Amino acid sequence: MGGRAKVKMDALRAVFASIGIDDAQTYLQSGNVVFAADGDGQKLAATIEAGIAEQLEMQVPVLVRSGAELAKAIDRNPFVKDVKDTASLYITFLAAKPDPAGVKRILAEAGPPDRIAVLGLEAHLDIPAGYGRTKLNNAQFERRLGVVATTRNWRTVTTLAEMAAQIESRLS
Repeated sequence: MGGRAKVKMDALRAVFASIGIDDAQTYLQSGNVVFAADGDGQKLAATIEAGIAEQLEMQVPVLVRSGAELAKAIDRNPFVKDVKDTASLYITFLAAKPDPAGVKRILAEAGPPDRIAVLGLEAHLDIPAGYGRTKLNNAQFERRLGVVATTRNWRTVTTLAEMAAQIESRLS
């Protein structure tokens, strides 16, 4: 839900149940949901968006990543080996491939001590002074890159990946 809307997590899980996803697990009051499902992520995102709109009367963008995609995003973070404290790390997940001109603009706007690397459908961030003090916020990504985006801190991303791996191991 990305801070745009406040929803009780039990209500969000109920939306997932109504579209046939009975095993949805939420993470904190974050709007992050981990579940097992087959199919195309974009179609699934559209189905979830429609369910939220119908049942919660909210228009919110939904981004879906598989457990494997989360693990890949974690593995290819270019900054994780350089930092003493992973609390400075964030990943901005992008709904679509960003415009190359927009990527150039946002890379040019990032300045020390902040670091950014746009890799595929993610922007990896190292924000030593804290996310609240950077120009590299989610709204900036959406404006500059021309795509829907959602940013999560390193702890959230790694926890979601662990939750996804647990679901996958139960299904195997």
